[in-house]
Order: sequence, then structure tokens, then C-alpha cells
Amino acid sequence: MNYFKHILLSRTDSIGDVVLTLPMAGVIKEKYPNCKISFLGKTYTKDVVTLSKHVDEFINYDELLHLSLNERVTFINQLNVDVVVHVFPVKDIAHLFSQSNSKIKIGTKSRLYHWFTCNKIINLKRKNSNFHEAQLNIKLLSKIGISFNKPLNEIYNYYGFENTPILEEKFKSLIDSSKINIILHPKSKGSAREWGVENYLKLISNLPTNKFKIFISGTKDEALLMPELVQHPSVTSIAGLFSLQQFIAFINSADVLVAASTGPLHIAAALNKKAIGLFSPMRPIFPTRWAPLGKKAVFLVKKQICDNCLKSNNCECIKSISVLEVLKEIENDK
Repeated sequence: MNYFKHILLSRTDSIGDVVLTLPMAGVIKEKYPNCKISFLGKTYTKDVVTLSKHVDEFINYDELLHLSLNERVTFINQLNVDVVVHVFPVKDIAHLFSQSNSKIKIGTKSRLYHWFTCNKIINLKRKNSNFHEAQLNIKLLSKIGISFNKPLNEIYNYYGFENTPILEEKFKSLIDSSKINIILHPKSKGSAREWGVENYLKLISNLPTNKFKIFISGTKDEALLMPELVQHPSVTSIAGLFSLQQFIAFINSADVLVAASTGPLHIAAALNKKAIGLFSPMRPIFPTRWAPLGKKAVFLVKKQICDNCLKSNNCECIKSISVLEVLKEIENDK
């Protein structure tokens, strides 16, 4: 059996994508427990990557970009990486590692530049796939002798999210231990179709304040797009309040999170919080591909054709998920 001392996973896109990549590290550690695993990502995802006990080192791609090409190659060679897995294909990164001393470079057949920069090519097409994103990621490991046949609902066991940050004292008082603390995350920065402000307002009006403490999360800019929610008398707005690290800690201190297919949804799921995902049925953003994975993670989606919404960010299919359906999932203790 081949033994690998150092494997690097390259994924330089958004938070949700990175969360669903991290089980790869757990799967690798199960097969090669003494292998070092590095993760090449962007600055803003570092606090997510470092949650996983399976990742030994975070390499900041944004910092690499400040170096000359020769300096980048020198830096990469000093890492002594045996295997690089291009989970998220980036042409410049593929060319960079093609000049490195890495023995195995894994890429996908669908990217023409991988044919010239990688020596292990896998036929993996994501866009129209009926596999989950986490499953597609793990399939890339077949080129280093890892065959993973466990069902989708077991993948969350491989997150290894044990390095959770501690919530700062000044934020602990926001949590009400006598109530169910629920985070509503209405916006998505354009990464997903949204359930809509009106639906969240109806949901808030149906959550008894003697039982629930309701938080609205998002960025400062997103808060400006939903004044009806952040100023609602039954709500505590935390929009723009936290660093990512402290937002993770806050999610970990709460009980429930409701959101569309966003980074916070996947973080909550991986932290084994009740994560309720609201999805559009259209490909490739449907839950078959992007459902949250976690012990208490669920999703809601209308089983209908969504072709009329393809050319619009205003998806009536996701908005047709009823408040009653969401309330049932919130109240469900399973």
C-alpha cells in the first residue's frame, strides 16, 4: 500500500463549499492516520478550516499572491507535498503545482488545463450530477487508493469540528439559556435563492417570545436590505456584529439556525446544531447537491419543476415553502 506523508487540498472558494470539502480530511486520516494534511484556501475561510482537527496546516492563498512566481514555487516546494488535490479548479494554482516537486497532482478531466498540469485525471462532472458536493469531493481521493462507500448521512462524522472557538464574554449575555435560541439568516450574498423577507416576518410572528429568543444574522450591508427584520421588536439583530470566528462560536452556542444554502447553514450543520435549509428545486443548486450535512440537519424543498425561475433571482418555488412547514421542523425534537 502506498503511504503518503503530506497531502494538500486546494479549495479557494466560499465558506459553504469549504465546509463540504473538510470531510475529505477526515476520510484521508482514516486511511492514512499519520499523514499531514494541508488546506490551501483564502483568508476569509481560515476560521472555518481550522475548526477541523483533521487539518494540520492552513496555507493562505491570498498571501501567496503577494509573492513572485519563483517565490511561490520555492514556497510550495518547501512544503514537501506528496499529493495535491485540486478540489476547486483554479488554472493558476494548477500551473503553480505543475512546477512543484509534488509527486501526484489530481485534477478533473473537464478542465482542459488539468490535462497538462496534473498526472492523475478523474472523470468527474459536477454541474448535472445527482451526487452531493461532499460525495463528489471524496471521489477525487480514489486516485490515492481511497474508496469511500459509506452513505451520505454518515459523511458528517468526518468533519472533525473539535477546535471550536469560545464565545467572548461580551456576547455570552445575548444567549438566553431559558429559551430556544434561534438564528434566522435571511440573506445569501447571491449564492442561493432566498425565502424572502415576508416569509421570515411571518415566521417571527409565529414564534412565541416566551419560548424562543430570535436573532437575525447577516453582514452590515445585508442588514440595510432587511430593515423590517433587524428592527423587529421581537428580534435581536446580530447582523454585522461578529468576526467570522465569533459568529461560529455564537452559532455553536445557539440551538437552531434557519437559512438558504449558505455558509452559516453548513457551519451549523457541521456543528451538530439543528440546521434547517430552505432550497430551490432547480439544478444545480438543489438539495441533492447542496443539502446541509449534520446530525440534526434537515432541508425543505418543493418537489416541482422550477424552470420558470432559472433566469431570475426571485424564485417563487423556494418562497412557496410554507411558514407552517418551517415551524414543524423547528419544533421537531428529532
